[in-house]
Amino acid sequence: MISKTATTCLLLAAASLAWALADDDEAKALPDGPGKELVGRVCIDCHSAESFRKQRFSEDEWWDKVGEMVDKGAKADQAEQAEIVAYLVRHFGPGSKVRVNTAPENEVTVVLGFTADESKALVAYRADHGAFKDWSEVAKVPGVDAKKVEGQKDKMAF
Repeated sequence: MISKTATTCLLLAAASLAWALADDDEAKALPDGPGKELVGRVCIDCHSAESFRKQRFSEDEWWDKVGEMVDKGAKADQAEQAEIVAYLVRHFGPGSKVRVNTAPENEVTVVLGFTADESKALVAYRADHGAFKDWSEVAKVPGVDAKKVEGQKDKMAF
């Protein structure tokens, strides 16, 4: 028979592994480029990528946000902060596109202006049918307004 202490330790280990795997999946879904690994390690350690993917901040705003996170305990020196800010500005700055094939629901909702139901339909369809090739495929998703998709096509990347 396994003791309560051993059972507790096993449960904690399993929970930690599940959390680490979820973090790894989120990091993998981030756009490729210099700084991706660092953002995955520093930022996703504390919160989900969804919390920043929906933002479209300027460089100064990203500096403020990263500085705030460091003040709260994020571990990044000045050079790492600069690399994180550069990555965030490049991929989540003003005018940056939504990567439709990896975007979480809230990024689609906030940046593209889809309703919560439309965003949920898009993400579910993508999970069931695979990556979209272009905006015209997104327009065919049941439950998504095709005219809205066409109106936002210049904000989408595939």
